[in-house]
Amino acid sequence: MLNQNQTPLMDALKACTTRPHAPFYTPGHKRGAGISPILTDLFGKDVFRADLTELAELDNLFTPQSVILAAQELAAEAFGAEKTWFLVNGSTCGIEAAILATCRTGDKIILPRNVHSSVISGLILSGAIPIFVNPEYDEDLDIAYSITPEAVKAALAKHPDTKAVLIVYPTYDGVCGNLPAFVHLTHQYNIPLIVDEAHGAHFHFHPELPTSALTAGADLTVQSIHKTLGAMTQASMLHIQGKRIDIDRVNKALQLVQSTSPSFILLASLDAARQQMAIPGEKLMSQTLELAETARIKINQIPGLSTPLINREKSLGFIDLDKTRLTVNVNHLGFTGFAVEEILDKKFNVTPEFSSWQNLTFIISLGNTKADIQQLIKSLNCLTHITPLKTQNLLQKYKKYDIDNVMPVSPREAFFADSEILPFEKTPERICAEIICPYPPGIPVLMPGELITKSALEYLQEIKKMGGFLSGCADETLQTIKVVK
Repeated sequence: MLNQNQTPLMDALKACTTRPHAPFYTPGHKRGAGISPILTDLFGKDVFRADLTELAELDNLFTPQSVILAAQELAAEAFGAEKTWFLVNGSTCGIEAAILATCRTGDKIILPRNVHSSVISGLILSGAIPIFVNPEYDEDLDIAYSITPEAVKAALAKHPDTKAVLIVYPTYDGVCGNLPAFVHLTHQYNIPLIVDEAHGAHFHFHPELPTSALTAGADLTVQSIHKTLGAMTQASMLHIQGKRIDIDRVNKALQLVQSTSPSFILLASLDAARQQMAIPGEKLMSQTLELAETARIKINQIPGLSTPLINREKSLGFIDLDKTRLTVNVNHLGFTGFAVEEILDKKFNVTPEFSSWQNLTFIISLGNTKADIQQLIKSLNCLTHITPLKTQNLLQKYKKYDIDNVMPVSPREAFFADSEILPFEKTPERICAEIICPYPPGIPVLMPGELITKSALEYLQEIKKMGGFLSGCADETLQTIKVVK
């Protein structure tokens, strides 16, 4: 057992900031002496003294031998991994590295359609061939759940040469699929299960939270420590266990996608966040769960509002829920989630994480206070006294789009191919050269390498008419689409 009270990287960085010396190394601001007064007025001077390069005392991120190695070993024990890597380029680089470490050009990987854009980047970098599985979809709430074990089992039976399976756990709304079943299926084929656990870094630290990916037996998981714990933005971790993934390939992949000038402020924040969770973590999560439960009870007492996922009947794509994630349905108020987000932000200084056609998503974390919850409840109560615009009353259901597109070329081939921009109406039967992801429901409809179909275009137009928006594409107005020449 390691001493989880220790913070080796933090201690080394602190010592470097206080040691008097003449700096003839990068960065150019020389421990803050050359920083613009505009920045010091905002941030103070002390933080820049810690903005240091890879000095001998601070170790090297790619070949750690001292304090970074010690900090990563402490993190591995705290999070239940056999080995942990610190990431300074966010979970994005971790997902890319995971795909690069498990798939070569032409290899197949099974994954859900509602993946993060970093997965598409990983496909482009690796040349892997995606075998997409549609997630279970709740049409009443316009929320995508997890993919199901049955769907993955069918995909594996059809593609037994698959090299890896990747799942999203939890989803943006906190929905968790049947992770043990995915572990069992993939290990039957002796292939690794990769988990995008970006929003689940806190799971390991409280028994009332969903089972963490590593505890369930996943081979590799990537966590955004900054999203739900106390690290700084971009600070993430990649954890691994078992023998199904080559550690040397992970190391090499991370060298491709991580900066060679890592921020030691970000790295130190990972060390500190780990120590914070390893020691008082369960207490902090208990307080967080209590705040979330208070918010949930009071929200459900407001006429026209509900937190429907907490009472939703469990299904193959929904076996658990992160109770620190609040999804609030505003459908019965006559507003869209988009409109409510704008009202809350501009009129009440309450900013949600995300909005969709019917819902708002709020992240409750260890950084929230009772005052935050009170302000949230007060603002939501005020919504009942605001008359929605006539356009907001058009809450008709839109049809579910069953994504079953043909992929004539791989995402990598389409990305590097010559492309052209065509008017929307001239793109049917052409190969898409960009990702087009509508919200709602937040599932990519088209991505590089796929054949553009009339049904996909009709669905995208419908989403636009209803007030949704598009992500990932160059022209968010949808007047043009980038296609392969």
